[in-house]
Amino acid sequence: MIKNIDHIGIAVFSIEEALPLYTNVFQLKLEGVETVESQGVRVAFVSAGNTRLELLEALSPDSPIAKFIEKRGQGIHHIALGVEDIEARIQQIKENGVKMIDEKPRLGAHHANVAFIHPKGTAGVLYELCERNETEEDQE
Repeated sequence: MIKNIDHIGIAVFSIEEALPLYTNVFQLKLEGVETVESQGVRVAFVSAGNTRLELLEALSPDSPIAKFIEKRGQGIHHIALGVEDIEARIQQIKENGVKMIDEKPRLGAHHANVAFIHPKGTAGVLYELCERNETEEDQE
């Protein structure tokens, strides 16, 4: 079952250059910045009420985010859906004929388990399944 929209990922050239729009103009709270080496990104989470915006900055020119920006420019990259039992969700999605990019969950930002659904099966939208650690959710 999908619990919520966990976050919306936004590809940016530079987190430092993008943050003033979110923190000064929109007056949203920066929750933190971290590097996710396994995905080749540096991320900043900004609280936007009952969801978050995740700013994604490429760590190298060959990272998926760098390729995305080169092809499409800065902007919305993905929508993350908060789920429980991510492995069961992956199986259920596959059983319904939708292709997964990630057949098994992998570690994402904030130590969440994540898996991406291929956009060819979702009308061109890249969705991320995101299963957060309950103790982390309780602390936020």
